[in-house]
Amino acid sequence: MATLSLYEHTGRQLERLCEAIGFDRADQRPRKLLRRLLGPGGERSLADPPLFPSNVADDTTPIEFSLAFDTAGECAVRVLGESVGTPTPRDFLDAVADEYHLDTTRLDTLGDLFVPHGERQGPFTLWHSLIFRAGRDPKIKVYLNPQISGPTMADSLVSEGFRRLRIPGAFEPVIEYALPRGEQDNFAFFALDLDRGPLSRVKVYVAHEAAECSDVERAAELVPGIDPLQIREFCAFLGGGKGPFSARPLISSYSFVEGDQDRPSNYSLYFPIRSYVPDDAVARARVQAILTQYDFDGAKLDEAISAISGRTLRNGVGLISHVSLRLGEFGSGITVYLSSEAYRVMPARRRPVLGIPR
Repeated sequence: MATLSLYEHTGRQLERLCEAIGFDRADQRPRKLLRRLLGPGGERSLADPPLFPSNVADDTTPIEFSLAFDTAGECAVRVLGESVGTPTPRDFLDAVADEYHLDTTRLDTLGDLFVPHGERQGPFTLWHSLIFRAGRDPKIKVYLNPQISGPTMADSLVSEGFRRLRIPGAFEPVIEYALPRGEQDNFAFFALDLDRGPLSRVKVYVAHEAAECSDVERAAELVPGIDPLQIREFCAFLGGGKGPFSARPLISSYSFVEGDQDRPSNYSLYFPIRSYVPDDAVARARVQAILTQYDFDGAKLDEAISAISGRTLRNGVGLISHVSLRLGEFGSGITVYLSSEAYRVMPARRRPVLGIPR
């Protein structure tokens, strides 16, 4: 594999993943968009170290895949990625904006807000999400870093972002429901859909350090109609209990669409399962259980895993990196995130040893 370039390796993974859920093999748009997203760094051999250690994935690969199961019966393939070796973070968007009819108005409105003054802080400046559905045009989303100017500025940046996007009343309810624990709750991402339409989203993400399940149940209460039992069961299935989850943080996100002012339409909970299992075989079993709970086709997950990796699941951890539960009026479902492992397979942890009764 080391003889391949980063693009060749991840491009093959993406092609197989799309085919696994029924994409037309003749549709080369996913691979073409991936190549343009990676930029010049995508042509770099995997035998060489990466140009810089991306925080998209644990092994520094600047690409992460995901498979989204929707209650409407559809599946989407998504790619979260970071351009490597481009002069500016927006080069990719500028190159594809006209071809894919992107609406960057909201991004332009926030542009100077999330550009660091002085040295960048936090793990990234701009990430991109490519969303592919069979037979449809791809969609693109961007992630901005609320901590780009340091953790102490994050609240101010999000508040000003909401004001500029004409939803200033959303800030205080988000603070009340999702950030009541001081330094243990922090804004992690600010995201924008780049398509036009009433369901084009503004999203804000909050990381909950050492959270109990009750903390994310409280966060979910901001969206009307969500059953807290769903949150509780999700944490129990994937994490084996109610917490505290003290390894990687749980993450909440809120989606605001046209007409939303002080309350979002959707809530999502992201569970970093790789930090709470010994290996990917255990992760797969837990994810299959939650898919069964919601009547999703677990065979598609196995096909997706096979498309990404041929290794034995017990021989590493992090191929299944995290899982999200999406709840609300405009799109519910489960998304499973899969690491490319282009540079490294993270070692499995020791499984618990069962005691012998005496």
